Amino acid sequence: MEDDIFWVLFFWFGWYNAPSERRRLVTKAHCSFLADKMRWGDFSPGFSMTFSTQMQRCKDKLNSLAISVMNQWPGVKLRVTEGWDEDGHHFEESLHYEGRAVDITTSDRDKSKYGTLSRLAVEAGFDWVYYESKAHIHCSVKAENSVAAKSGGCFPGSSTVTLQDGTKKAVKHLQSGDRVLAGDDGGNPVYTDFIMFIDQDSTTTRLFHVIESDAGQKIALTAAHLLFVGRNATGGKRMSAIFASQVRPGQRVFVFDAERSRLEPVTVNRIYTQEHQGSFAPVTAQGTVVVDQVLASCYAVIEDHELAHWALGPVRLAHWVSSWLLRPQPRAGAQSDGVHWYSKMLYQLGTWLLDSHSIHPLGMSVYSSGNLH
Repeated sequence: MEDDIFWVLFFWFGWYNAPSERRRLVTKAHCSFLADKMRWGDFSPGFSMTFSTQMQRCKDKLNSLAISVMNQWPGVKLRVTEGWDEDGHHFEESLHYEGRAVDITTSDRDKSKYGTLSRLAVEAGFDWVYYESKAHIHCSVKAENSVAAKSGGCFPGSSTVTLQDGTKKAVKHLQSGDRVLAGDDGGNPVYTDFIMFIDQDSTTTRLFHVIESDAGQKIALTAAHLLFVGRNATGGKRMSAIFASQVRPGQRVFVFDAERSRLEPVTVNRIYTQEHQGSFAPVTAQGTVVVDQVLASCYAVIEDHELAHWALGPVRLAHWVSSWLLRPQPRAGAQSDGVHWYSKMLYQLGTWLLDSHSIHPLGMSVYSSGNLH
C-alpha cells in the first residue's frame, strides 16, 4: 500500500500526457488503486493492481527485481525514477509511453551499486538493460507477439545502394561482383565489394526504425542494426556506431553529398517506425555501406562495430582468396533465405564471451526463432 503511488503516477500521468494515439493503450480501467501516505519512487513487491499484458510483464519484472534488491542489500529498496514520461521528454515511439520501460536506481542512490543492479535486472528478466545516464539505469521489456520482437538487424529489400558506376540498386538485388558505396575508418566515401547477405528473408514483415534528417534523407533499419552517429569529442574518430534503437533527434548521421563527393554530418530531425516486407543484411569488404544515402554499419546485434568487423575477418579472407583464384560470376538469387551459418556461430560465441549489455535484446529474441540479423 505504501508504494502504490508510483503506479498511480506511472499510469495516470503517462496516459494523460502521452500522444493521442498512445492513450488508447492505457485507460483508468487498466489499474485500480488505494492511495494514502505514499512515497514517490521506492518500490516494494506484492501490491495489487490490474494491468494490460505488456504492463503486466513490466510489473512482473519489477516485482522480481525489487525482491532481489532487498535480498542483495538489506534495508535498500528499488527506486523507480521514471515510468511514464509525463513531461514528453522522450521521442514519440519511446517505450515509456507504453508501460514497457522504467528508469531505476537504488533507494540510497549509491552509484557503486549500479553495476550489480544492472545484473540483477537482467536476471529478473528485463529484455533490455543499459546505462542510459550516470543518474539511472534504463530497463524495458519486449511487446508480446509484436513485429518488433521479431526484428533483428537488416534493411528493407527496397532500400537502395549506389554502385561504382553511379547507378542505384535495390539491396535485395545485390549480387557477387557488385561494388557499392561505403565509408572508410575516417568517414571518407569508398567503393567496396559486396560479399554476401549474412541474413536475408524475402517474405516476413518486420518493424523498421526510420531515421530522418532535417535535410530530408532517411534510412530504414531494424532496431538492432548499427548506425554511425557523430561524436562531439575533438580529435580522434569523428563517428561511432550505435544501435538504431538508441539514435535520438538532435544527433548527427552521415549522408553522401554527391556534388562534393564526401560524407557530411546532418542532424536527425525525426524518428518513427514503419513495417516492410522482406529484410536483407548485406556484408561488404569494408564493413560499412551507404543505404539510401546514409552511412551504416554492415553489422548488428553486437554493440561494437570494430569487434564485429574483426570477427568477420575469415569471411573477407575467403572472399579475397576466391576473387584471386576464380573469376567472379554474378548470379542473381544465388543465396537462399535464412541466416548464414557463420553468423549463427559468432552469435553463440558472443553469448558466451560478451557481457549481456553488449548484445541487443531483439537480436537475441530473433536468434531463438531462427533469425539473427
